[in-house]
Amino acid sequence: QVLLVESGGGLVQTGGSLKLSCAASGGTFSRYFMGWFRQAPGKEREFVAGIAWNSGGTHYADSVKGRFTISRDNAKNMVYLQMNSLKPEDTAVYYCAATDGYSAYWIPDNYDYWGQGTQVTVSS
Repeated sequence: QVLLVESGGGLVQTGGSLKLSCAASGGTFSRYFMGWFRQAPGKEREFVAGIAWNSGGTHYADSVKGRFTISRDNAKNMVYLQMNSLKPEDTAVYYCAATDGYSAYWIPDNYDYWGQGTQVTVSS
């Protein structure tokens, strides 16, 4: 069982930055592909970014490419999401997730463990 706890959300103005953190415990963190998802009110949960176990592969949704950066520190059991040039449409609850697999990493159902989420609000 892997426990994931997100932090770092908050209220920021358009164009601002936030860095989300996700702390993992209870499992072998380095074996998992880690993903960040988000869910806005009335919308489905969507993939934001993902990173392979050795940081060798990173993936981004087109909507955040060039603005967001995912990274991980296996020694600290942490994964991060640096978000720059934030837009009002980035407003959502952001979730950290872990999966043993690598295929179809953009599909929420393929993830085994989820955090409780952290709210990001971007004001215009």
